[in-house]
Amino acid sequence: MNAPALLHRRLSTTVHVGPVAIGGGAPVVVQSMTNTDTADVAGTVAQVGALARAGSELVRITVNTPEAARAVPEIRNRLEQMGIMVPLIGDFHYNGHKLLTQTPACAEALAKYRINPGNVGSGEKRDVQFATLIELACQYNKPIRIGVNWGSLDQELLARLMDDNARRPEPHDAKDVMFEALITSALDSAQRAEALGLRHDRIVLSCKLSGVQDLIRVYRDLARRCDYALHLGLTEAGMGSKGIVASTAALAVLMQEGIGDTIRVSLTPEPGGDRTREVVVAQEILQTMGLRAFAPLVTACPGCGRTTSTTFQELAARIQAYVREQMPEWRLHHPGVENMTLAVMGCVVNGPGESKHANLGISLPGTGESPVAPVYIDGEKAVTLRGERIAEEFQAIVDDYVRRRYPAPGA
Repeated sequence: MNAPALLHRRLSTTVHVGPVAIGGGAPVVVQSMTNTDTADVAGTVAQVGALARAGSELVRITVNTPEAARAVPEIRNRLEQMGIMVPLIGDFHYNGHKLLTQTPACAEALAKYRINPGNVGSGEKRDVQFATLIELACQYNKPIRIGVNWGSLDQELLARLMDDNARRPEPHDAKDVMFEALITSALDSAQRAEALGLRHDRIVLSCKLSGVQDLIRVYRDLARRCDYALHLGLTEAGMGSKGIVASTAALAVLMQEGIGDTIRVSLTPEPGGDRTREVVVAQEILQTMGLRAFAPLVTACPGCGRTTSTTFQELAARIQAYVREQMPEWRLHHPGVENMTLAVMGCVVNGPGESKHANLGISLPGTGESPVAPVYIDGEKAVTLRGERIAEEFQAIVDDYVRRRYPAPGA
């Protein structure tokens, strides 16, 4: 899907993470993170596989113990045996310099390292331990993300900037100083990494906060001051609708301004909830903005007094779930299907019109309307469905359309 002309991407340096390109005009990349204990190889492999099948193009895993570090090569091997080649990112805090030094196989198996400057070390140890991490990235030819987080900001840097601010004739607001500390931490760390030998095109930056307006403000300033590829995301978006709305509000504003090369929607899952939901939300943000296409979009009316039956709601939910389930196979065998649009409408008012605008549309009868459901294919009425098997028959029409409109390569 081509981006509309009004969306001018910020010019950023391209960073290659395995086969995935970040920045430099490449499509915005969706990533996610596991919440398993990485030392649990089977559990982590299962979750990485689920995230990758849902469409996560990069997956980050926690590497916080020697056991977790030793598990990484086996996780990588099992995923490859399953045909899952998604790049793995190692998330390091406090002891990453030790874990990567002591476990060379882990350093090799990971496609990228995530380093938080606020959690590398304190005092004299900080410079030495940061240098070790950068030297390892150079040794194994791995890109890094320098990920600054307002919840773990370098307190020595913040204190120094606060002291400098206090000496000003007209001090800035403390919040402004914190924002500057976030950006300074990221940029200074990136410049030091380059001074230590890491190439400019091996660095991604992020400055994560929890507030929507705060995130927008910081990233606008960060984007103005550098050309590094940028990772976007609220650091703790929250649960359910709050997390979805907050992430959408922040990311959409920035991406509309061309800022952002890779995104994560950091949703807190319900207890026992599906981790892949954050991937779907990220994809839908990009797709509804016209930046990328991942799966057929289903348009459905919200319902009103004309639609007292739940039939159209049930069918819309069924079709939405069905196309998501089919996408792993469709993506391989029916290229272009992600651009398909479907409409499931509930009455005669907007039903036929919306159905004609979609590739495939069905207009179900509202209250008091004739119990028939016309189906439109590429704007033309094709068939009228009746009876108890409308859902099954419409799903069969979808399958047939996909086979005909998006044939397998070489077919």
